[in-house]
Amino acid sequence: MLNCDLHVHTNFSKDGESTVEEILKRAEEVGLDVIAITDHDSIDGAKKALSCNTSVLVIPGIEVTTKQGHLLVLGVTELIPAGLDVIDTVEIARKMGALLILPHPYHVWRHGVARRKKVGMAAVDAIETFNSRYIVGSANRKAARIAKRIGKPCVAGSDAHHARFVGFGRTIVDAERDIPSVLAAIRAGKVSCRGRQTPLRTYTHQSLNNTWRKIKRFTRRVQLR
Repeated sequence: MLNCDLHVHTNFSKDGESTVEEILKRAEEVGLDVIAITDHDSIDGAKKALSCNTSVLVIPGIEVTTKQGHLLVLGVTELIPAGLDVIDTVEIARKMGALLILPHPYHVWRHGVARRKKVGMAAVDAIETFNSRYIVGSANRKAARIAKRIGKPCVAGSDAHHARFVGFGRTIVDAERDIPSVLAAIRAGKVSCRGRQTPLRTYTHQSLNNTWRKIKRFTRRVQLR
C-alpha cells in the first residue's frame, strides 16, 4: 500500500508558495511514498521534481485550466493548452496516455467542472472526493456520492499551495512503487481516501492573497493598454 498525495502545487504555480525542494522534503517528512506535482498550467515544477534526489516517487502532472474549470492530468511531461473545452482537453490528454482526475468538482469558487458540464464527470478516470482546502465538507460529500453513483474511483489530494500542507489529503493505492503501476491501480479503483482540512485561517489568507494578485495583474494589463 502506497501513501500518495495526488494534488500538490509548487511556486511554479502563480499562487504556489513553496519551492520544489521544500515540497519534496515535506513529503518525505510526513511519510508519503508518492507525490504528484500538479502546477496550474505549467509542467516546469514537475519536470524539476523529476530531476531532484528524493526518496518519494514523483508523478509529473499538471492542473489544466479548461473552459469549464480545472482538470488534473497525471503522467505527462508536455504542456497542455489552457482555455479549451474540457472534453477537448481530455482528448489531448488521452493521446498522451495520461490519467485524468476531476478535482474539487463542485466547489463554488474553485473552478469545479461538474458545476458547469456534467459530462466531465464521465470523461475522467477518477474523481477527487477529498480536497483538504474546503471550508465545509459538503462539496466533498457531493463529489463522493456522484462518484459512487457513476462508478468512478475516489481519490484525495491536499491541493497544497504551501509545503506544510503536503499530505493533508492522501490516497492509499494498492500498487507497486512505479508510475505505471500507480496509475493503473487508480484506474482500477484500488484506492481509499483519508485526510484532514487545511486550517480555515490559512485557506482564507491564501485565497485573499490570490485574489489580490489577480487584481494587480488585471490593473497592470489595463495600464498597458
